[in-house]
Amino acid sequence: MNKILLNDNVEIFPSKVVCIGRNYVDHIKELNNEVPQEMVFFIKPNSSISDSLVFPQNEKSCHYEAEISFLIEEDKITAVGFGLDLTLREKQTILKTKGLPWERAKAFRKSAVFSKFVSFNKNIEDLEVELYINGELKQKGGVSLMINKPQEIISEAKTFLDFEDGDILMSGTPSGVGSFKIGDIFLGKILYKNEVLLQSCFEVL
Repeated sequence: MNKILLNDNVEIFPSKVVCIGRNYVDHIKELNNEVPQEMVFFIKPNSSISDSLVFPQNEKSCHYEAEISFLIEEDKITAVGFGLDLTLREKQTILKTKGLPWERAKAFRKSAVFSKFVSFNKNIEDLEVELYINGELKQKGGVSLMINKPQEIISEAKTFLDFEDGDILMSGTPSGVGSFKIGDIFLGKILYKNEVLLQSCFEVL
C-alpha cells in the first residue's frame, strides 16, 4: 500500500482519501458550477496516493488543485499536510455532462499528491494554503473561506461511510486551478496565523 509520512518519518498507510468538491465560492464560479445544496463527496483510493508529482501518462492536459489536507484518527483531525488533487478536467466535464461518476478523472494513480504531515491540535480556522508554480502564486485560500468547515465535512461523511485510522480528508480547493506541464516547479505551503507551518516542493515528472 502507498503511504504518507507524519512528523519524524512515521509511516501511515491510508485506506482512502475522502474529498469534498465545490467548497470555495470563487472556485465554483471559475468552473461555472452551481453552489451545491448538499456536500459533494468523492473518494480517491490508496493507489492514488503519491509523494511525487507525476504528469499522467497518455494525457494531454491535467489540472492541479491545492488543498489543506487532514489526517484522521479516531474520527478526529490529528495532523495537517499540503495536498494536490490532480484532475483530468476535460474528462471530468464529459463525465459530468453524461451524469456519470468522476473516478476516471479523479481517482487515477498518483492523483493525490501529499507533503509530509505534521501533528496539529490548534485552531483549524487559522489554517491557509498557498500554491506557487515556477515562483508565481497561483492559489491562496483558507478554512475561513470554506463553505463547509472540516469538522462539518467529517460529520456529514460519517453519515454514509467510516473513516479508518490514517485516512485523509481533502477539504476543497480555492480558485486559481489550471493546467501544468512536465518540468514545472510546485511549492506548496500550509500557513497557521500567516506563519508557514510546513512547505513542500515538487518538480513535475
